[in-house]
This record gives sequence, structure tokens and C-alpha cells, in this order.
Amino acid sequence: QVQLVESGGGLVQPGGSLRLSCVASGSIISINAMGWYRQVPGKERESVARITSTGSTNYADSVKGRFTISRDNAKNTAYLQMNSLEPEDAAVYYCHADLWAYMRGRMEYWGQGTQVTVSS
Repeated sequence: QVQLVESGGGLVQPGGSLRLSCVASGSIISINAMGWYRQVPGKERESVARITSTGSTNYADSVKGRFTISRDNAKNTAYLQMNSLEPEDAAVYYCHADLWAYMRGRMEYWGQGTQVTVSS
């Protein structure tokens, strides 16, 4: 069994910063890519940032220059540093992993989500 656990969400004022963490644990052989998505009520989940096992990254246009994704392969952990937060960034943020799991092969997993609220 594989689990993704996010942390770091919360309430922040516009212009502030937050750092999200996502730890993958369980029967993992290797992780191909990890990413962050976000969703607000009534809208589809959207990709925010993604990082491969070699460190290649891509970002949604709306967060380029403000958000930075990184990962610690030894700890199976991904981070999302969010700076200059705007009210439009408020959402539930989900961690996603594309990985190889024992006895299951290549699988995709989601975390439970962490709420980010941007408000004065």
C-alpha cells in the first residue's frame, strides 16, 4: 500500500508565503514524477507544478515565478514553495505521484489534500 500525506496548508494574507510538503510512503520501488494540483469548489482540478525524478519541472502559467516545486528523492518527498500568494491561489492542494509500487507496477496516487486560504 502507498500513501501520500500532505502538510503545510493554512491561512495566509495576500502577498504571504506557504510551503507545502508531500511525503510518499509504503511499498514504493521508485517515483517517476510528483506534482501538485489544486481545486476550488465547482471547478476542475488543475495542475500547478510537476517535477520528474531527474528534477525537470513545469508550472502552470498562473504560478510561474511565484511557486517553486522541489523534491528530496531520498525521502520520497515533494515540496511546493508558494510566494506572493494571491486570493486566486486559495484552493485545496493535492499531491500526486506517478510511481512504481511493489506487486502493483506503475500506479498513480493522490494525497488527501490540504487547504490553502489566502485572505486578509
